[in-house]
Amino acid sequence: MSEALKTAPVAGAYCALQELIELRYPARKLNLNQRKRALSLLSGPNKTNFRGRGIDFEEVRNYQPGDDIRTIDWRVTARTGTAHTKMFREERERQVLVTTDQRNAMFFGSRHCCKSVLAAHFAALLSWSALQRGDRVGGLVFSEPEHREVRPKRSRRAVLALLNHLSELNQALPATPTEAGLGFTDMLVDLRRIARPGSAIFIISDFDGALDESALEHLYQLTRHMEITALHCSDPLEKALPGAGRYTVTDGIDLTDMHTGDKRLRQLFSERFEARQRALRAEYGKLGIPVIEASTDDAPLNVLQAYYADGSRGLKGR
Repeated sequence: MSEALKTAPVAGAYCALQELIELRYPARKLNLNQRKRALSLLSGPNKTNFRGRGIDFEEVRNYQPGDDIRTIDWRVTARTGTAHTKMFREERERQVLVTTDQRNAMFFGSRHCCKSVLAAHFAALLSWSALQRGDRVGGLVFSEPEHREVRPKRSRRAVLALLNHLSELNQALPATPTEAGLGFTDMLVDLRRIARPGSAIFIISDFDGALDESALEHLYQLTRHMEITALHCSDPLEKALPGAGRYTVTDGIDLTDMHTGDKRLRQLFSERFEARQRALRAEYGKLGIPVIEASTDDAPLNVLQAYYADGSRGLKGR
């Protein structure tokens, strides 16, 4: 993969599995364990209740001054009459879950690629980077007709399985609309089922339906024990309508005309997008979830390097 391809916006309406596999090379420039200060600032004033790697129970010992009272083992304390506290050890490898939206709303783009393709490239970069750093990688790919999951493993096969699911659901776009299509909240229900405490979760989506009350409640439960990062994918045409004129647009199934001659309409369109962005950042900020913004005219590697650039000269032990 050439340097130009690494730093240029992604191109195309669909992603290719081979391209996602080749992203393992530029992914070496990322270190998901090395969060930049810029990412912390995106988390808002409230931090999540859990940060860092998972912890496993190791033993119980007598309570000592300075121990966290939240780790007191009340059952042992009641049985012995002496305060005891639980001891934990940090996991040597963490679980990284990459969750990627491939719903019909993601099958949209006006410049270089569709949002669905941008999301797929983000997912590949994050997955390869996590594996190269020794983490167990798995995830979810969700669309309206179905969700596909890969249980986290420290295995190249797990990453390839995740990318294969991603490529297949991407190639199936646009999916035939159904009344009972799966939504953002359904994805979070699945995520809560497979994620374990200490997981690092990346959600890559346009976050349609992400501000529903039920979705926010599931997110709150996840952030109690896990670290979540949101990557919001958008397209320039969602932010601002084109200049005055008549345009033909399609969702891959139907065609319609769009008239943009009304200046007030164009202003309201932009204001609505910005209002939704502010609401997303505000609600997720309350949960301590940073929201990374990315557009279809951005290069995915450049976006991630702003927050996860690897400061070392190489991968130790590899």
